[in-house]
Amino acid sequence: MTFQKKIDAALAANNLSDALQVILEHFGADAGTIHLLEPDGVLHLKAASAGIPAQVLDAVRLVPVGRGLAGMAVERKEPVTVCNLQTNSGSGARPGAKATGMEGAIVVPILAGEQAIGALGIGNRVERTFTEEETSHLMRLGRAIAARQQT
Repeated sequence: MTFQKKIDAALAANNLSDALQVILEHFGADAGTIHLLEPDGVLHLKAASAGIPAQVLDAVRLVPVGRGLAGMAVERKEPVTVCNLQTNSGSGARPGAKATGMEGAIVVPILAGEQAIGALGIGNRVERTFTEEETSHLMRLGRAIAARQQT
């Protein structure tokens, strides 16, 4: 089955965990999360890949807009990327981000029109710079996730 068919099936079933897994496989990423903005104005963790330490999951269950990579992506309505989370102290990543063991990471806003309603983040255990094409593809995936949340 092609990537597009897999992602379409996961999103049609509104299964964010499956959608995240398909995205991770497609991008060769080691970990990822999906957060959605709830009426309380806070990002709530809706899907997380296997292997993220429990203390990190606890730290990212609720993310204020403007805090951490996910919160910054939502606040700015644009991608936030870090080539190496372990060494980049100015990235805006929360302290628990280093505990993931990830180095290269990107978080894109999940946009419904011009409104940010969540964040999609993926990361690798090695340094990685995401290309403009990969970033654009992740932005499109974020919009596809948003479209399913609106129905």
